[in-house]
Amino acid sequence: MIKREIKATKTFQIEIVETMSNIVEVVAENEQEALLRAQEMYRNEEVILDSEDYIDTKFNIFEWE
Repeated sequence: MIKREIKATKTFQIEIVETMSNIVEVVAENEQEALLRAQEMYRNEEVILDSEDYIDTKFNIFEWE
């Protein structure tokens, strides 16, 4: 009789996180207003991050049952 080795398999979830960064200049009366303006610029696609703004990629693994 031939014995076969049975390997248990698991399912994993892999989270891929890319970090991009860009510094924009915003004219405002205070920090809160500057932050809100920058967020609005980003949402309105006045600031677009692309491959030139790439910083890092991280992989996080989660066991899934």
